[in-house]
Amino acid sequence: MEKLRLTVLGSGTSSGVPTIGCTCDVCRSDDPRDKRLRPSVLLSHSDRRIVIDTTPDFRMQALRSGMERLDAVVFTHAHADHILGLDDVRPFNYRQQQHIPIYLTDTTFKTVRRIFDYVFDERPHDSVVPKLEVNIITEESFDVLGLRFTPIPLRHGRTEVFGFRIGGLAYLTDHGDIPESSLSLLQGLDVLFLDALRYKPHPTHSTVSQSVETALKVAARRTYFTHMCHDVGHEAGQASLPEGIFLAYDGLVLDIDNE
Repeated sequence: MEKLRLTVLGSGTSSGVPTIGCTCDVCRSDDPRDKRLRPSVLLSHSDRRIVIDTTPDFRMQALRSGMERLDAVVFTHAHADHILGLDDVRPFNYRQQQHIPIYLTDTTFKTVRRIFDYVFDERPHDSVVPKLEVNIITEESFDVLGLRFTPIPLRHGRTEVFGFRIGGLAYLTDHGDIPESSLSLLQGLDVLFLDALRYKPHPTHSTVSQSVETALKVAARRTYFTHMCHDVGHEAGQASLPEGIFLAYDGLVLDIDNE
């Protein structure tokens, strides 16, 4: 079976790294792995390209990764750092001369529709707007261009969000504790992505130590941490992690067993 390729478009938290106005060691670091755009990944399968979340940095992420086409977008939830780049799908509409399907829950769509009302109303427009095909998802598995996505329900403070399992990959971002019922969906993974915001406790995000515990419990072949703030320096942070657990970084490319 053809492998699934994942490219990390962004591994940072909602404010990115460096953080505006900050002079900490990580924000001033020369290590390119400490330069983190907002959290998103690109999935490549055959000639298809699927993005999970369109961050405010989506234009730069697409340019930096050399993305020449976009076939679908899947959303985890409706927070600003995961949706505000949606307008930048327009060049792909031009190039491909087709609507781009998006997959999101009804709750997420209500927010997206409110913020991008000009995309979904039926009034004439003086300029071009994104052309989208809306697909509402639930907790049931769904197909995206030949890939089977299984939603992984997660709690992000008071917000319910989705992670996704796609074959041997599970991508979980913006979560605190993971419900046992969701952990049961994470067995036999090749690659697992987990939120690991910082070292200190946080009310809505998993910490590095909490995510280490989760990684050891799930026992994927490889685990990568994402959605990291400037408290986590790449070199020192990586040196402190157990074998098989890694800090993701922008531009990281992984080939994954899609089984």
